Amino acid sequence: MQTFVFGKVVCKAVAYLMGMSVSVSTFSLVAISIERYNAICNPLQSRVWQTRSHAYRVIVATWLLSALLMLPYPIYSTTTAAAAHPGIYHCQHNWPGSYVSQAWYVLLLVTLFFIPGLVMTVAYGLISWELYHSMRFEMDLPQEAHEAKAQQNGGVQPLAACDESDGCYIQGPRSAAGGAVELSVLTSEDHAKEERARVSRSEGQLQAKKRVIRMLVVIVVLFFVCWLPLYVANTWRAFSPDDAHRALSGTPISFIHLLSYTSACVNPFTYCFMNKRFRKALAATCARCVAPCRHPPRPPDDEVTATGASLSKFSYTTVSSIGGP
Repeated sequence: MQTFVFGKVVCKAVAYLMGMSVSVSTFSLVAISIERYNAICNPLQSRVWQTRSHAYRVIVATWLLSALLMLPYPIYSTTTAAAAHPGIYHCQHNWPGSYVSQAWYVLLLVTLFFIPGLVMTVAYGLISWELYHSMRFEMDLPQEAHEAKAQQNGGVQPLAACDESDGCYIQGPRSAAGGAVELSVLTSEDHAKEERARVSRSEGQLQAKKRVIRMLVVIVVLFFVCWLPLYVANTWRAFSPDDAHRALSGTPISFIHLLSYTSACVNPFTYCFMNKRFRKALAATCARCVAPCRHPPRPPDDEVTATGASLSKFSYTTVSSIGGP
């Protein structure tokens, strides 16, 4: 289609909604990063205010801020006739001057790229730092506990046959004579099983934290890779339109727009392939959506009530007729 045939109203609406979708997506990523930082680095304080109503307020604030930020698009977007072809119309931004266009694209570069990228980098960096220190602590804890146990036993490794004082016996209720009833003795094999289970849990937690760190790094990298070319191209076109048109027309600008469109759908795949809990939640949601289609519909409530009433009446009359003499 060489001409825009939908008119000025649709032109303004399309420009406004496209800008809002980009802004909402970016602000949502920023809000998620801040929420994650508080949930991981300040878990006790965040439990007080991280509620469902708080999530609703964040969503509403994100949409309102995006709606206000993108107001210049419906104001300055319109259909203009091509100079060489009077019958062909294009939907484009008709800025009052070059300085307005330059200020607008610099504002978008700072508001929707630099500041969100900085906030996400700092938040996810602090989360990764916190998880890294937790991993180091968990890796060093078994060795320190083992050394402390050895020092407590006089520098000698604890034996399998230990006495009641070092916790290897399970104490039951005392008898009338006041003696301890020995229920079971933890053998060396029991110690080995507990140690293997503890090590397995510790290794699982470490691997989970490593996966979280990798996922956070991937999210930040994808944000910069997908959005940096577009904001750089728009800013370049605002300050030097002729050079930008010669360098970016054709395949380059198409690829840049493809990267920006990819950012709208890449985050769910990132969460899905790198977060086991997200995969389980998604599978459970899909199962709940598919379940009504597999089971036949239930009869209406009035039919169920009528059927239940008739059965109750039948049972009552039957019991009454078979009553005692």
